[in-house]
Amino acid sequence: MKINKILTLAMASTLMVGCADLDTEPMGRDITSDQKANTVENNPEKVSASVTGITTMFSIYNNVSESHDDFGYPSIMLYLDSRGVDMVGCDVGYNWFSFGLDFTDRSLSSRVTNVTWSTLYNQIYTANMVTNTIARDTEDETLKFYLAQALALRAFDYFNLAQIFQFTYKGNEDAPCVPIITEENQLEAGSNGVSRNTVQEVYDLILKDLSDAIQMLSTSSKKRDDKRYISLDVAYGLRARVNLVMQNWSAAAADAQEAIKNSASRPATIEEVSTPTFKDINESNWMWGILIAETDRVVTSGIVNWISHMGSLNYGYASVGAWRRINPTLYDLIGANDPRKGWFLDAAGTSANLNEAQQAYLTKTAEAPAYTQVKFAPYKDEVYTSTNANDVPLMRIEEMYLILAEAQAMAGDPAAGKNTLETFVRTYRDPSYSTGASTAEAVQNAVWTQRRIELWGEGLSYFDLLRLRKGVDRASTAWKNIDKNMPKYNYQILDTQAGEADAIAKVKAGQGGTTGEAINALIFQIPDDETESNPLIDEKDNNLGIPVLEPVN
Repeated sequence: MKINKILTLAMASTLMVGCADLDTEPMGRDITSDQKANTVENNPEKVSASVTGITTMFSIYNNVSESHDDFGYPSIMLYLDSRGVDMVGCDVGYNWFSFGLDFTDRSLSSRVTNVTWSTLYNQIYTANMVTNTIARDTEDETLKFYLAQALALRAFDYFNLAQIFQFTYKGNEDAPCVPIITEENQLEAGSNGVSRNTVQEVYDLILKDLSDAIQMLSTSSKKRDDKRYISLDVAYGLRARVNLVMQNWSAAAADAQEAIKNSASRPATIEEVSTPTFKDINESNWMWGILIAETDRVVTSGIVNWISHMGSLNYGYASVGAWRRINPTLYDLIGANDPRKGWFLDAAGTSANLNEAQQAYLTKTAEAPAYTQVKFAPYKDEVYTSTNANDVPLMRIEEMYLILAEAQAMAGDPAAGKNTLETFVRTYRDPSYSTGASTAEAVQNAVWTQRRIELWGEGLSYFDLLRLRKGVDRASTAWKNIDKNMPKYNYQILDTQAGEADAIAKVKAGQGGTTGEAINALIFQIPDDETESNPLIDEKDNNLGIPVLEPVN
């Protein structure tokens, strides 16, 4: 969606959540930035509604399109997981996320591209309203907290945009990424457009925003009211993610350690993950999440929400045929004594993690297929509930241990990374776990396997494929055997970025598309609304299109 349209939408969304007092005087006359700053300095709580407005946009209903796959950031989580390897989505009419199966989702005219671009930029604009209102050098404890929220959330959005619309950081620093829009150029961008910044420039902004947020949160006495807001440990966790992608290994390890040290969260125990869960923002292992209320429009819609499309034990799209299943090849990598094996039905359609009522429902009533996920519990644990008010996880403490293990290994100490990984898995998941990994790269791969299992369905798997340059390989897995429709989505797309300045991906010779033809199937194109309306981004500035892909037989 074009920049000035997003600006209008973002302003309207913010006003709807009660922030009009920062934009106009009672008589409706526009006020200046200085007057706004004066207002909030005298009454810092006036900006609180603006910050809450940013978090509200995470789960906004049909903000971009009138479709059942448009419900905020959780839509993006499902889009990305659906185009990877580990989550198998059914080829049925109820599956609103099926475009990722054949990679038609990433084209410039795709609704998926439009929703993704607009959702993230809408949040950026809303964050910019806060950063434009609060002076960077404020000494007010409350204002520092609110400014830190806006900066960290803006960094989160740019980090996602950077990974979706361009290849991973390392080796692509000079490649065109996405436009940078802050409080400094927002009005100019809305009026005259803005060009794509480089990957390096976008990551520089991300790191600066997160570092500033960390400094403000570490010195502010104000603490968050609940986990929808960003705390110091979450800010460190976000910077750990960024440094991991940038291959700043020592910095990633240090940030992960700080996140763990400063967090009140603790890893879920073996007992706690031996039953369907991951539904409540107050669970002890959640650091940050999207808070959903029963009265939210995404909930009153009934089925236009994340758990409707994900959950197997509640009423929604998934449970009437659009099941979310684990790739059987990954399922086989989970240890026999690991309770995470029970996060999914086995080949016979059963799980040791289910109680009698849950198993009976899935087997006899819903007729759920093998490998269906049962990781995510229904709201209030009520089987087949139609109240889909589950909270959505954005960051869990377990991820920090996995970042630490990988970063330690890649920073030059594979023994330390191996020890961190084995200690974590043995303590919290599988007491019999061990890895024979001894080199840094082997430890990194062992961590990746654990990330694929532990964070399944939480919107992170596709980013790992990109940063680790794994490509998308469904051909050598059990995708082709999971049901009769899957062979037509049996793609094998190699990632050949290393050493290539133009950062392209290619279809393996003779196995789909045109042999040797350069494609960008792994990253999205900038939507056509943007290229048609933004005078500083046109067709030649966009990511390459792709040929029609053919699956591997």
